[in-house]
Amino acid sequence: MAVDAHPPAPKLVLDEFIGTAISSTPQELHPFFESFRTLHTRKLWHQLTLKLFAFVEHPLSKPFRVDVFERFVTDFESKMNQLRLVELGVKVSKEIDNPQTHLTFLTSLLTRINKETSPEAYILLYANIAHAKLLYGDLEGTKADMDEAWKILDSVESVENGVNAAYYGVAADYYKAKAEYAPYYRNSLLYLACVDPATDMTVEERLGRAHDLGISALLGDTIYNFGELLMHPILDALDGTPFEWIKRLLFTFNEGSIGKFEALAPLLPQEPILQENYPFLRQKICLMALIESVFKRSADNRTMNFTTIAEETRLPIDEVEHLVMKALSLKLIRGSMDQVDQKAQITWVQPRVLSRQQIGGLAKRLEGWVNKLNLVEQRIAPEMLAGA
Repeated sequence: MAVDAHPPAPKLVLDEFIGTAISSTPQELHPFFESFRTLHTRKLWHQLTLKLFAFVEHPLSKPFRVDVFERFVTDFESKMNQLRLVELGVKVSKEIDNPQTHLTFLTSLLTRINKETSPEAYILLYANIAHAKLLYGDLEGTKADMDEAWKILDSVESVENGVNAAYYGVAADYYKAKAEYAPYYRNSLLYLACVDPATDMTVEERLGRAHDLGISALLGDTIYNFGELLMHPILDALDGTPFEWIKRLLFTFNEGSIGKFEALAPLLPQEPILQENYPFLRQKICLMALIESVFKRSADNRTMNFTTIAEETRLPIDEVEHLVMKALSLKLIRGSMDQVDQKAQITWVQPRVLSRQQIGGLAKRLEGWVNKLNLVEQRIAPEMLAGA
């Protein structure tokens, strides 16, 4: 990515800057500038950084943030923690409305960050430049900057959660814009792993994220295990909203319940993209029903004839072979199929998160297994005692 050269800032005359700032800002901000003067004079850079963050959080500082950064912060930015400098710069840049000016501000800052000594700062800034390009419709530029940020992120041992969140957040937004459901789902969950939704996201952001994750889980052509999403509290954001039925639909798919799916199907037109993909969703619920049917069976009873599979999945028998082949190709199950005898022998089924009802069924199977072991023990115990 090409970056713009940053013209050297005029040398700071501290008293002149502070005097001008005090004369042109609301009285509520004056204590900040007095503190800036004192801390700068005493070269207390850490304390000055903290005071600058407090300044940009003050609602009355909005019109003055960019000017303070460009005229004041640039004078001592090399003495600041570079990650904190970038965090401050990103906050300030949000006050710039002009797209080109906004990007120039960020790319100019990038030229002043050392990638080798401050990789976290570099990743964070690259991710935010990518996000700005995404907002302005430059998908190609966004992907190029994402790739550059990932190269660095993948090469460092550990970074702060905020840095990871910036990368995975823009990656998720990029794949959402591209309507690529599986990558969106993966990156969005990674983003949520780096933030605290209760404190770092607004109610609207939590609802939007839960909605989009639900849609991507349903439409992702490689997503047949919703476990991580079903366990995540982000889904609670859908409760009591017009989208609550999407949460029920996700659990329905996880259970492989075609009956529940058909009961919820009349709601699909509320989400046109789900309605448009109804044939895919129908195939997906049939695959989930097949997985559930196999899972409910004991390990020694997983040879199923096509008629049984047709009943479990509510498919015509002549479509069963294609369904089993699809499940095998997606690695949802392992086994073999006999087209002549119309049977499928399943040796393994993909693990997934279980509902309470499924756990209850598993508990009954375990109880049956224990009872069989007890019977074997009772039968061989006399023989062992006699042998002793």
